[in-house]
Amino acid sequence: MPEYTPSALAMLTELFSSDAIETTARQTGFVQRASKITGKLFLALLTFGVWSEAKTTLAQLAAKVTQLGEQRDVSPEALHQRMNTRALAFLQDMIRQALRKVQALDHVCEDGLFTSFTQVYVGDSTGFELPDSLQDLFPGAGGSAAKAGAKIQAVWDYKRSVFGHFALTPWNIPDNKYIDTVVELAHTGALFILDLGYFKVKALARMAAAGAYFLSRLNHQTTILTSRAGRFHPLDLAGFLQTVEGNLVEQPIAIGVQERVSARLIAVRMPDAIVNERRRIAKKNAKKKGYTASKAHLALLAWNLFITNVPQTIWKTDTVRKAYPLRWQIGVS
Repeated sequence: MPEYTPSALAMLTELFSSDAIETTARQTGFVQRASKITGKLFLALLTFGVWSEAKTTLAQLAAKVTQLGEQRDVSPEALHQRMNTRALAFLQDMIRQALRKVQALDHVCEDGLFTSFTQVYVGDSTGFELPDSLQDLFPGAGGSAAKAGAKIQAVWDYKRSVFGHFALTPWNIPDNKYIDTVVELAHTGALFILDLGYFKVKALARMAAAGAYFLSRLNHQTTILTSRAGRFHPLDLAGFLQTVEGNLVEQPIAIGVQERVSARLIAVRMPDAIVNERRRIAKKNAKKKGYTASKAHLALLAWNLFITNVPQTIWKTDTVRKAYPLRWQIGVS
């Protein structure tokens, strides 16, 4: 069993004050009266006390109390009694507080970039493997991947520096399905900046219908329409971009055969080195899966393709490519 320094508990106070921890413990009902197991001790045991071992028993946790610098005896039975829904609520609240502190992002974008929006939501996810014994609760992605796994789904409220949404989900729930949950945050004047994995035309349609705005990378397999003489026609995007001479172009479009969501397509030409690497990876992945990458797909890899329904009266063409990098401040995938 590894040794712990007497300052382990003190390390928590670098992120939280002792009063803040105990206040949260009381508010969530975890601590209701004087007890050997304080909120601070319980939090330390479930962080410093378990991270070095794949499996930790209650007896091991109880033995670590003195290693954390606490001169008191805590039995495994006492810890077992405290492992309940109130403990879960306490830990969840402490995680939220920690993430607010750690994710207090600096506003690095240009002044005035987001003044027209009531809120700015930045969404991303990350996945990780879990022990196979958890596959019933957290099934993995399937195939040759781990049998059990989880995803963190995070939506950062940029203007308020808090999480608008944070959830732990099974790994087998794809982002473009989970976006249906994220869309519930949509309201008039809100802006969503989303990872490409969340791309779903119906979700973008719901945002627009709620009076919200979106900014996303474009899924090149999406049906893209242009309007001529009052009628919609499919747009050959690869062919269109071959006619572009500069490095930046905008085109009004609609996406989705049924939804026909009005949007602005902004295409930014990428440097040759990046394009060549993208094409090498695309060809390698296609070969691995038993098909040949299409010429149209390889042509589109020369561009960064963005879509947004933010009007030009708010964002000029070049502004769109300056706004999207904000997503990388929360990007974890």
